[in-house]
Order: sequence, then structure tokens, then C-alpha cells
Amino acid sequence: MAQIRPAQPGDVPTITALLVDAVTADPVAEWLVPDPAERQTVFHGLLAMEVDHAVEWGNVDVPIDLTAVAVWHRHPVPDTAVLSEHHLGVFAGRALPRFRQLHALVGSYRSDAPHHWLSWLHVTSTRRGQGIGGRLLDRHHHRVDQLGDPYDTVVTTEATRDFLRGHGYRAGLPLHLPSGPRLWPLTRSGNPAATTESAGSASPELAVPYDLRDRRRTP
Repeated sequence: MAQIRPAQPGDVPTITALLVDAVTADPVAEWLVPDPAERQTVFHGLLAMEVDHAVEWGNVDVPIDLTAVAVWHRHPVPDTAVLSEHHLGVFAGRALPRFRQLHALVGSYRSDAPHHWLSWLHVTSTRRGQGIGGRLLDRHHHRVDQLGDPYDTVVTTEATRDFLRGHGYRAGLPLHLPSGPRLWPLTRSGNPAATTESAGSASPELAVPYDLRDRRRTP
């Protein structure tokens, strides 16, 4: 059984590389940045900043061998920006208009009430089916359920949607990008009464809300 631990600042480069590899064939990432080489460059810059921010201000859990990761953000967060509009423009380059469309779509779903946001959930292909994704979820659920805070996320594949449904998440109606793929919003109540499926069920591929901009509380 893989031991799960909190990520440390020194883990940021490895986690960033893991997630950059994960978006190589992700449908929403392909829509955002169609060119594969450009996609890796864009997401490396964006993810390095987001993971670093989450390690300091949110919760990032990994197994000892760093072959999987769950990245969580609390909403509202302390008065520190993940990425300003300026930073997003620098890293996204010509893909900026599509990132803005995506943020607007995800923003139409996200609640302003306090919640925990699952930003990324990824298990490398060689470790799937071993229950690691479930244990990553369980670690954070155990921390938060006693407080009663809900959880939100948006994912990019039906497999990940179905995996999260097996862990107490309720799927909403799909979100549709302009001339692009669908996304599935999910929410989970704090300390849900429903019994979830075993953590040994099929491991998730990716949760990708791409909500990388400023998450500060609005006045």
C-alpha cells in the first residue's frame, strides 16, 4: 500500500513534470493549446506556479515515490494570487483567449461559498488500478469532512467523473466549451452519509479545471 504524505517545496519540479506529462493528451489541454510542443511550454509555466502556490497555501498530497498527486485549494484563500492576469498572459501567449473562455465557463459553475477545490488528481499510468487515487482523495476527505466543508471540481474525462462519483461526488450537467470538448462539474458534501465505492476501483486520469488565475476573495 502506497504511503501518502504532504508535498514539500522541493517536490514542486517533479510534480510539475508529472502534470505536464498528464496534459499531453488531455482533451481540454489540446483545445487550449493545439500544438503539442507549445502545450508543454505553456503548461510548464502555469503549473509550476500553481503547484508552488498550492504547496504553500493549499494541500498537495503525493505517494512516497511521487507517481501521483492530488492538488487542493481552499476557497476563499489567503490574499495571495495564484496567477495574475499579467502572468497568465505571459505564460499562455496566443492561447490566452481560450484560457479566458475556459475560466469564464468554470467560473459560472464555481460557488462563492467556502469550499475545497480539487484542482488536479493524477496517477501515472504504471500505477493505476492500485487504489492510489482513492487514498489520495481519502486523505483530504478525512481532514475536511469533520469540518463539514463541501468539495467542488471540474474534470475533463468521463472516466474521472465516474471515479469521483464512486467517492461520494455528485455530477452536474456537462459544461460545453465553444467548439470544444465537454467538462463535468462535480460536488461532494462534507461528511457525506452515502457509502462510497472501494478505493481500489479504476484509478483516475486527471481532474483539470485549469482555474489558474487569481483566487482571492472579491471585495
